[in-house]
Amino acid sequence: MAGKPKRSGDGNLPSRQEILAFIADNPGQTGKREIARAFGITGADRIPLKRMLKELAEEGAIAKRGKRIDEPGSLPPVTVLEVSDRTSDGDLLAIPLEWDETAGDPPRIVVLPDSGRGKSRQRAPGGGDRILARLSAEDGGYSAKIIRVLDKRPETVLGVIKRAGEGWRLEPVDRKQREAVIAKNALGGAKEGDLVKAKLGRGGRHSLAEARVAEVIGAMKDEKAVSMIALLAHDIPFEFPDDVLAEAKAAKAVRAAGKDREDWRELPLITIDPADAKDHDDAVHAEPDADPKNKGGHIVTVAIADVGWFVRPDSALDREARKRGNSIYFPDRVVPMLPDRLSGDLCSLMPGKNRPALAVRMVFGADGRKRSHSFHRVLMRSAANLSYTETQEAIDRGEDPIGDDIGTPVLKPLWSAYQTVARGRAAREPLELTIPERKVIIGKGGKIERIDTRETLEAHRLIEEFMIQANVAAAETLEEKDSPLVYRIHDAPSLAKLESLREFLESIDISFPKSGNLRPSHFNRILTQLKETEHGRLIHEVVLRTQSQAEYNPANIGHFGLNLMRYAHFTSPIRRYADLIVHRGLVGALKLGPGGLPDGIEKELPEIAAEISAAERRAMAAERDTIDRLVAHWLADRIGAAFSGRIAGVTRAGLFVKLDETGADGFVPISTIGNEYFMHDEAHHALIGRDTGTMHRLGDVVEVRLVEVAPVAGALRFELLSEGRPAPRRRAGRPTRRGKSVARQTAAKKKAAGKKKTAKGPNGAKPARKRRAGR
Repeated sequence: MAGKPKRSGDGNLPSRQEILAFIADNPGQTGKREIARAFGITGADRIPLKRMLKELAEEGAIAKRGKRIDEPGSLPPVTVLEVSDRTSDGDLLAIPLEWDETAGDPPRIVVLPDSGRGKSRQRAPGGGDRILARLSAEDGGYSAKIIRVLDKRPETVLGVIKRAGEGWRLEPVDRKQREAVIAKNALGGAKEGDLVKAKLGRGGRHSLAEARVAEVIGAMKDEKAVSMIALLAHDIPFEFPDDVLAEAKAAKAVRAAGKDREDWRELPLITIDPADAKDHDDAVHAEPDADPKNKGGHIVTVAIADVGWFVRPDSALDREARKRGNSIYFPDRVVPMLPDRLSGDLCSLMPGKNRPALAVRMVFGADGRKRSHSFHRVLMRSAANLSYTETQEAIDRGEDPIGDDIGTPVLKPLWSAYQTVARGRAAREPLELTIPERKVIIGKGGKIERIDTRETLEAHRLIEEFMIQANVAAAETLEEKDSPLVYRIHDAPSLAKLESLREFLESIDISFPKSGNLRPSHFNRILTQLKETEHGRLIHEVVLRTQSQAEYNPANIGHFGLNLMRYAHFTSPIRRYADLIVHRGLVGALKLGPGGLPDGIEKELPEIAAEISAAERRAMAAERDTIDRLVAHWLADRIGAAFSGRIAGVTRAGLFVKLDETGADGFVPISTIGNEYFMHDEAHHALIGRDTGTMHRLGDVVEVRLVEVAPVAGALRFELLSEGRPAPRRRAGRPTRRGKSVARQTAAKKKAAGKKKTAKGPNGAKPARKRRAGR
C-alpha cells in the first residue's frame, strides 16, 4: 500500500478530498479499517468516518464492494469475468460479473491467450463461461490473464456407490457436488461401497443428474483407495509416461570422478532421515576448524544428490518433474517427482554406493555465524544411514549406533558443530513455533495400526539448521554471481491479521507493538511469556494463524519466519523442483560442468515459481485430506464414544475441535451448544452466550462425543459435553473492538430499556446464529 497519507491538520478527521486521494492511491486494497489506520482514527471518531464514507457512496464518489472501497468504475486486480463475445481478430472479450451500474456500461476486457503448457494449460473458455482473472490496466482499459476457468461441468466425478431404496446413487467425494442417480445397467460392475469414476449426464433444474460408472477404483474399505481419492480429486499425476520411464531407465551411474567432479569418497559423510524414508538426498559431516584464526569454529559439509546430472533442462524427465512440482507422501504410498530408478536408486545417497553430489563446505565461527562457504561437484560414498531416533540415542548415551566407529569420529563432531551453529540461530531469533505432526501408521494388512504425533528431537534440529545454512549459502552465491534463481520467500503477517492478534492480546492484558520493524522475536517473546500459563496453547494457535504462507518467487522479499534476508531451497532436488532450479543455477554460475540453467530462463521463472507454489499447496491439501479420511474411517465404528480435545477453530457457525488421541478435527454446530444465543467474539476467538456469558474459546480443553462420521469426505461431527467458562470482563473505560467503552455501552443499554431486544452480546459480540430455546 502507498505511503502514509498527508493530512490537512484540521479536526480529527481527514477531508473528503484526502479520503478520495487515499483510495485512488491504493486501488483494490482499501477498506474502512485501512482508512482509519492510515489517518490514525480510533475510538469514537470511527463513527463520523463511517458516516462520511456512506455519504460519499450515496453520492457516487466511491464504490463499495463488500468491505472494499474503490473509485467508481474501477476493478480489483483479481476478479471474476464472464466471457461475452470475440473481437474481429478472434480475441475473447469479457465483462466483470459485478459492476456498479451508476458508473456506466461495464468495460469490455480483452482476455489474453493462456500461455500454460501441458496440464498447466487451462481449458479454453467459451461464450458464457466465467473465469477468475488477473487484470492489467492499459490504454484506458483492461486486459485479463486467466487464472482459472470457473463453472466447468466435470466430465467425470469421483464418488462412492450406495443403495437408495431399490436403486443406486453416487455420493460424490466433493461435498459441494450433488448426488447423482445410477441406473442398474450403468454400474459397470461396481458394488455398494466402491469408489468409482463416473460420467455425469444432464439433470433437470430440480432433479438429480444421471451418472454412468466409467472406472471402478476399489473398495473404500481398502486404505489405498483413500489416498487414491486425493490423487484424483486434486488432479495429481501419479503414473509416469513411457518416455519419462525410458529416460530414467537409460540413465547410467556415475562411477568415477573426473574433470568436473572432485573425489570425496574418503570423507565420512552420513545421512540422517526418518526410519521409513524412501529416499536419501542429503548427507552431512563436521569437524573442528584447524585454522588458529578461527578458534572454537567448525567446518560443516552438506552434500546433496546431484539430480541435475541426470535430469537435463527440457528433457522428458524435466517436463514431468516440473508438472509434478514435488513428491507427495501419503501413509500408504509415495508419489515421487522422479521415477524410482532415480529417486530410489541413482540419486539416493545409499551407504557404500558411489553417488554424484553437489556439496557446500561452510566455515562457522565460535559465535555460530557463517564466515565463508564454497560449492563443489563431487563423487561421494555415504558412510552410514541413521534414523533420527538412532542418532539421538547415540548422542544421549555416547554409544556407537551401528558398531562401525561412526559415533566417536563422526557424530560427536556433528553434535559439537550443531551446538556452535545453534548459537548463531539463537542470535538470529527465527520464529519458534512448534507444529505437532500427525503420523498414520499402516499395518501389514493395509489397515491403520495407530496414529502418532511425531516428537521433535535435537537430531531433527541438527539436520534442519545445517540444511537452512546450506540453503542460505546457495542463495548468497547465486546473488553474488548475478544468476537467475527462485527464492523461498515468506512475507510478514498482513496488517489485518496483526490487528486481529493485537485485539486478542489486549483482551488478556498483553501489549503488542503497533508499528515499526516487526520481527519474529516479537512473537517469540509473547510465546515465551505465556508458555506456562493457561493461555499457552491458545496463543500458539493464534500466532500460527497470523503468519503468511511461504512460496517460491524470483523476486526476493526475504523469509520472515526464519529471519533471513535471502533464502533458496537447495537441499532436496529429488523431491522439489525448486531445488533442481537452484542446482542448475550453481552448476552454470560456478562452471561446474554440464546441466546448468538454459538461456532465457529468466522470462520463465515467474511462471515456474507460480506453478511449483501451487503444486506445493496441492500436495499439502492432498496429504491433509488423506489423513482426515483415514482417521474418519478408523473412527467410524466409535460413534457415541467420548474424547478429550481442544478447540482448534471458532466460527460463526460453531466450533472445530482437535482430538488429543488422534489429532483428528471435527465440528460442533452452534445449534447443539447450550440453550441460549451464542455470539461470535472475534477479539476473544470465542463463542459467548448472550444471557449467561458462558464462553467457549480457542485453545480450551473440552470433552466431546462423536455423533456422526462421513468417511468419504473425512468429516466428523461432535457434540460438546464440557461446560464453558465465564467470559472475561473489560475494565471500565477500556475501548472495545467497536470503539466504545464498557461504560458507554452500559449507558446505551439503559437508554434502550423497554425497547425491542437486539441480538448483541457481551463485549459487542456479533450473533453467530439464531436458534430455538431448548435445542
